[in-house]
Amino acid sequence: MTCVTMIAGSMIGSAIFSLSGLTIYQAGPSAVLTWILAALIMMGYGLICAELSTRFPKSGGVFVFPSKALGKTTEQGKFWGWISTWGYINANIVAIAFAAIYVGTYLSVGFPVFANMQIPLAVISVVLISILNSVKFSIAGRANTTLVFGMVIAMAIYIAVAFGSGAWDSALLAPFFTQGAGGSTGFLTVVPTAMVAYGSIVAIAFMVSEVRDPNKNVPKSIFIAMTLVLILYLGIIIATVGMISAGFLTENPGMQYIPLYAAAFTKLAGIPWISKVISIAALLALLTTMLVVMSITARAVQASAESGVMPAKLAENNKFGVPVYAVILLAVPSIAVSCFPQFTSTIVGFAALFAAVTISINCISLIVARKKFELPDGAFRAPGGNALPIIAMALIVICYIPDIVKGGWIIWAYSIAWYLVGIIFYKVRTKK
Repeated sequence: MTCVTMIAGSMIGSAIFSLSGLTIYQAGPSAVLTWILAALIMMGYGLICAELSTRFPKSGGVFVFPSKALGKTTEQGKFWGWISTWGYINANIVAIAFAAIYVGTYLSVGFPVFANMQIPLAVISVVLISILNSVKFSIAGRANTTLVFGMVIAMAIYIAVAFGSGAWDSALLAPFFTQGAGGSTGFLTVVPTAMVAYGSIVAIAFMVSEVRDPNKNVPKSIFIAMTLVLILYLGIIIATVGMISAGFLTENPGMQYIPLYAAAFTKLAGIPWISKVISIAALLALLTTMLVVMSITARAVQASAESGVMPAKLAENNKFGVPVYAVILLAVPSIAVSCFPQFTSTIVGFAALFAAVTISINCISLIVARKKFELPDGAFRAPGGNALPIIAMALIVICYIPDIVKGGWIIWAYSIAWYLVGIIFYKVRTKK
């Protein structure tokens, strides 16, 4: 249960509350297909990481998988593990900061008392999550499970009210494919947007050392969590498109990032408390995402420190068996970035290229690992042979290209500079 809630909680974050509006704007009712296609693609990536985690059962998978599988020598493998981790650290600091920024956004919309407190609330949320990541994994797991159950209940209330209030209108589902701004193929163009919501499908695979019977529980929990999350997402999307149309979001662009609130303020105006339920659901979703993303990234930092690439202090556990110094290393820049909510779109754009690079390296790691090593007895093997990682990598990279290109030269310059700094750091550390 803990594994399932860790994955589900990390996937259900700001995306369904904000980015879902962009998919509805572009695709209209066919956004339902967008979220299904995105789930299938990311499910493939999740199974790839599940096999890698049972081949190399050590937490910190984003570093461990490439370092074990790639390169003819240990040093070559370590280099690719570091390249994967270095980009991953950047992408997840951005993810934590992005979620923290939206904590203030959703609370201020649902509860006026929090108006003009976006930055303090963002900072408080990062500090809270850092504290939870500094205690026993079992305690953090129970906290996450509680948050997830509360979040699911709040989201279920929104869905039930939408369908039971009489505000939902099936006529808004027609035309199904051509209603959005993207036309008949709009549901395909926003698949990358929906994929963001499933990015943490690999959470337990990257924390495999702390999972009992990983050969069974890692792939099983990935499948169960994805199924539950997809059902919940589809319920929210269908409930929302039956109350607000793509045309409404075109006429009211400010509502594109708060589609559930758009429905609450228009079709559910007679139920004033529903906006507070949405705020609570969003808050719980954001906190669970931050909790798990920080946890798995700290394990990646710890793994790289254990190999000697990063300072040894970052590999140390506290008395609860948690890499607390790695947590602090992530918390400080996350707090700093969250203090600049006016640059939210730019901040998110920086993460696209790093995510594509990390995903590609992991897919290649599975192909190479299958050639170099026999599958351990009882270990999980992802279906589809080598076709799965090749297809998954191609689809994921293709889906990320629009965001990368849209960012322009700034994204490329920043990304190149980041990787150059990482390579220089690696050379200095390994030389020592």
